[in-house]
Amino acid sequence: MVFVAVLAFAAPALAEKEMNTDVVVVGAGTSGLAAAVEALQLGAKVVVLEKQAKVGGTGSFCEGVFAAESKPQKRIGIDVNKDFAFKLIMNYSHWKANGALAKNFVDKSSETIDWLDDLGVKIEYVGVGGFGGPLTWHVIAPGPDYPDKNPRDFHCQRMINVFEKYVIDHGGKILLETPGTELITDNGKVVGVVAKEKSGETLKIRSKAVIVATGGFANNKEMMKKYIEYPEVIPVGNIGKDGDGIQMAQKVGAQLEGMGTVEAYRPGLPGFHPADQMIALAVQPYFWVTPRGERYVDESSVEFWPYAGNAITRIGGTAYSIFDETTRKQAVEKGIEMPLGEWVLQGTKLVKFDESFNKELARKRGFAFKANTIEDLAKQLNMDPKILKASIETMNKSAAVREDSQFNKKAKYLRPIANGPFYAVKLLPRHLGTLGGVKVSGNTEALNAKGEPIPGLYAVGTDSGGMYGDSYDLLLGGGTAGYAINSGRIAAENALKYAGMKK
Repeated sequence: MVFVAVLAFAAPALAEKEMNTDVVVVGAGTSGLAAAVEALQLGAKVVVLEKQAKVGGTGSFCEGVFAAESKPQKRIGIDVNKDFAFKLIMNYSHWKANGALAKNFVDKSSETIDWLDDLGVKIEYVGVGGFGGPLTWHVIAPGPDYPDKNPRDFHCQRMINVFEKYVIDHGGKILLETPGTELITDNGKVVGVVAKEKSGETLKIRSKAVIVATGGFANNKEMMKKYIEYPEVIPVGNIGKDGDGIQMAQKVGAQLEGMGTVEAYRPGLPGFHPADQMIALAVQPYFWVTPRGERYVDESSVEFWPYAGNAITRIGGTAYSIFDETTRKQAVEKGIEMPLGEWVLQGTKLVKFDESFNKELARKRGFAFKANTIEDLAKQLNMDPKILKASIETMNKSAAVREDSQFNKKAKYLRPIANGPFYAVKLLPRHLGTLGGVKVSGNTEALNAKGEPIPGLYAVGTDSGGMYGDSYDLLLGGGTAGYAINSGRIAAENALKYAGMKK
C-alpha cells in the first residue's frame, strides 16, 4: 500500500500532503498506463498522475498497434520481420531517428502483443497503416462489454479500460485531476514529483523513479508557435496536451529532440469528426488545388497521410478539394475508394454526405461551396476563373487518356470535373499529436546536455523525441500507439533496474 502522511498547517485547505512510492507516472494515457501496468507486474508500488477527469488521453482514439513477427502475423503467413521494420524506420528518417530507441521498440513489439493478450486485449485482425502498406497494424478487438454494457469497450479504448482496471485492481493509485507540476531532485537525481490536487492543495510524491508521459504539446499554442513549421495545424483527439512533462524535464536539465515533427493526419477542417462524410469525400484522392486554383500534388499521397500533410503545409496550409456531381453521386451510391482507417471503410456509401455538406454550406463559414458553373465556383473561392479552368482542363485530359501528365497519379484515381453542379471543400492541415520531446537513450532515460542519463527520469510516448526524423512514418501501421506502449514498458523495466528492484 502507498503510505500517505498529512503535514499539519494552520489552514487545512492549504495543507501539503506527502506520499511515498516506488514509481510515479505523470500522465495516464497509453504510454503512462502501459508503464504503470508493467511496473506493477514487476513488483513496484505505483502512483499515476492525470490532469484530466478520466484516463486515456489521445490513446482512447487509436484503433491498433504496430508489431513485427507477432503470433497473429505468423499464424496467417504475414512476413514483416524485425530487421525489415527497423531498417524501414531508419531509412524513412534518413537516420535522423534514434537507432537504439527504434531497435528496442521493434524488438519488443511482438512480445508486447503477447503481453496484451495475457491482459485480455485481443487482436481482431492485422491490417495496414497507409493504404497498401505492410501488414503491421494490429487492430484491437471489441471487449466483452461492447456494445451492451460499454460502447467504448472498443479498439484502443478497450486497451485503456484494461490498463486502468489492472492498475486499480493491483494496488496502483490513479489520481485524476491532479497534474504534475514540478520534478523533485536531490543531488542531480530525480526523486519525485510535485502535483496539484483538484482542491488546490500541493501533493509531494517521493519516489525512486519518475516516468513522464503527458502526451506532448499539441494544445500549447506558445510551444507550437516556437517549434512547429505550421503552428495553426488542427489537433485531432488532443485535449490538455500542454507540454507539462517536457517542460518539467527541461527544468531539471533534459535536452529536447525532434520538436518540429507532428503526426500529420489527412487534411480536413476544425470541429469535424474523423468519420464525417463530407470530409470523407473531400479527402478522396481526386482533385486538389491551391488558393490560386492550381493543382499542387498527387492527391493519392493521402494514402500515406504525412505526405499529404507535408504537401499542404508547403503551399501555405490551405487547399480546396473540388469534384463534380458525377463523383458525388458515385460516392453516395457506390461508396468510396480510399478508406479512412476504421472510421470510414472502403466501399462505404456516403449516404450522409448531403446532410453534412448542406449543413456546412448554410453556415457560410467559407468551408463548403457549390456552384452550377466553374466560373461561379472560382468567384466564390476568390480564384481567377482562367487559372482554375486551366487546371480542370488539364485534369480532364489526363482522366480521358488515363495518364496523369502532372504528378503521375495512379490512373484509377483520375476523375474528370465535368458535370455540374460543382462542389468545393476547404482543406487545412490536421495532426494527431506532436512527436518531439525529451531526448532519450534507447532505454528511454532522459538525457542532459552531455548526453548523460538524468538519474531517475524517463520519458515515453509523445513526451520523448527521437523516434522520427522530420515526418511521421505511416509506412508501418500502428507506429505511434505501438511506440507508446512499448516505450512505457521499456521505461518501467529500466526504472526498476535503476532502483535496484529488477535485475
